[in-house]
Amino acid sequence: MSAEHASAGLIGAYLRGGSDLPADTVWALEAHLEGCAPCRGLLATAVPAAAPDVAALVDSVRAALGPQLDAARPAPVRRPLAWRPAWAAPAVVPWLLTALAVVLLALALDSSGPPDPHGQVSPLLLVAPVLPLCAAAAAWAPGLDPAHELTAATPRSGLPLLLRRTAAALAAVVPVLLAAGALTGEMAAAQWLLPSLAFTTTALALGSVVGVGRAAAALVAVWAAAVAAPVWATGRLPFVLRPEQLPGWALLFALGAATVFARRRAYAAPRT
Repeated sequence: MSAEHASAGLIGAYLRGGSDLPADTVWALEAHLEGCAPCRGLLATAVPAAAPDVAALVDSVRAALGPQLDAARPAPVRRPLAWRPAWAAPAVVPWLLTALAVVLLALALDSSGPPDPHGQVSPLLLVAPVLPLCAAAAAWAPGLDPAHELTAATPRSGLPLLLRRTAAALAAVVPVLLAAGALTGEMAAAQWLLPSLAFTTTALALGSVVGVGRAAAALVAVWAAAVAAPVWATGRLPFVLRPEQLPGWALLFALGAATVFARRRAYAAPRT
């Protein structure tokens, strides 16, 4: 494929299918066809000669569906919310609202001065490290995306879309947590921001094997059982959130990011 257009031979090999073309070449060609009208026209012209069976099938489907489509009433166009990017999952909106509600609830508990023994640690600090993780998992979980099948079939459905959706979820949740921490004056961003990023990258890394949703659920369960519950009972600052543990969180973040990059091809078909 040249810098501007695909060659006729490449398009012919693509139409024949099989194993003639490497997977990365197929991906690059499909991504190019998305934005190149002349190459799509060349593809349409080559179909009858290179793949007559496909052309006959398309013609028969068009002949059968044409009258029904002409008689059908167009569905109303649903525009995405102005503040939600078009590539963000529609189902992420209620989950982000849920995350906001959790922040407000924790903020209310913190400002009301809960009684001992758990009054020494802000309830907001207990949810802040894992709340962005939950939002990111909800943005990617196929079970929550009604357009998952269509999304998974596009050439750019792998790691780039996963990272964009994760960034959208973090951009919506992290500022809310920062504002809540500033209002309480008891939760420094350094205590939870780096752990939350480490949790998120770890979930994405594990998600290449077991699915992002399952990985996020497992990490939240571990956090709740090993950290949140004991802190809620004793009221003491957890060891893992002390300033001297930040290098460990930074290492976990780096390992998670490196694993995501190393296994980037595993995200081509999103898991639940």
